[in-house]
Amino acid sequence: MKKIVPFVLVLLSISLSGNAQSKKKQDVEAIKSMCGCYEVTFNFAETFNYSKDSLYKPSETKIAGGLEWAQLIEDGKNKISIQHLLQVGDPSSPHIVKHWRQDWLYENTDFYMFNGDNTWNYVSKPKSEVKDQWTQKVYQVDDSPRYEGSATWVHVDGKNYWENQTDAPLPRREYTKRSDYNVTGRGNRHEITSTGWIHDQDNSKIIREAGKKDVLLAKEKGYNTYVKVDDSKCKAAADWWKENQAKWALVRGKWDDVYARHKNLALEAKVENKQLYKYLFSDDYSEEKKIDEVIESFIK
Repeated sequence: MKKIVPFVLVLLSISLSGNAQSKKKQDVEAIKSMCGCYEVTFNFAETFNYSKDSLYKPSETKIAGGLEWAQLIEDGKNKISIQHLLQVGDPSSPHIVKHWRQDWLYENTDFYMFNGDNTWNYVSKPKSEVKDQWTQKVYQVDDSPRYEGSATWVHVDGKNYWENQTDAPLPRREYTKRSDYNVTGRGNRHEITSTGWIHDQDNSKIIREAGKKDVLLAKEKGYNTYVKVDDSKCKAAADWWKENQAKWALVRGKWDDVYARHKNLALEAKVENKQLYKYLFSDDYSEEKKIDEVIESFIK
């Protein structure tokens, strides 16, 4: 009997390990299914406001769309990286815009958590807190940080989704028009569907000041649909990436060095009255030395 019990424990351990690997494989398949060519529709509407100002004006409902190419740029054991590119304008001669990037890290413990006003606090979490979880790290168009959060992919009742609550900077559609709040509390849900995937958001508009309690200004609903179309429709974007991927690998490499410092991060909004993406989108910044120097110039 003494010999049987350890044998049973070994079998149980092997079974649990196999189940974990099978679950992780499902996670990877869900994440990588977000790659390809999509017709995208962005929908945002302010739903509730909590302002004490009787003259408060809610944000206008925002509806936009276009073609988006999601390019797999890294496919590692515990990391998957996807670069998004917008393809806009005349279909016969489209304009390509480098859009956001999402990295997915398995059981990641290092975080840069947004804290308002272009600052991110470095947080190291214990391994036990992120067991079997995936961190989604979302980056700006210039590969500077945006927001990130960790959660478990769920595969149940025919549904495949990941959801998380985290703080983020204001999106462009807001910060170009509003300055009455400085943090977006993002409720993110990424769900894989039979036609592509959905980015479902329940967001809070938050006023954050040091030493004071956060103030909730308003709430917002976001519902972005990604409908898969033939990859040939995004050929221009895919070709653009082939021509420009080496430069952006240098940019990512520099940012990786910055993140590896594991220190709180504060960035300048502008240097010499110019935003970082305007420098990096220029053909004048294609050499590693110049890329490194201009990124460093934005770090406070």
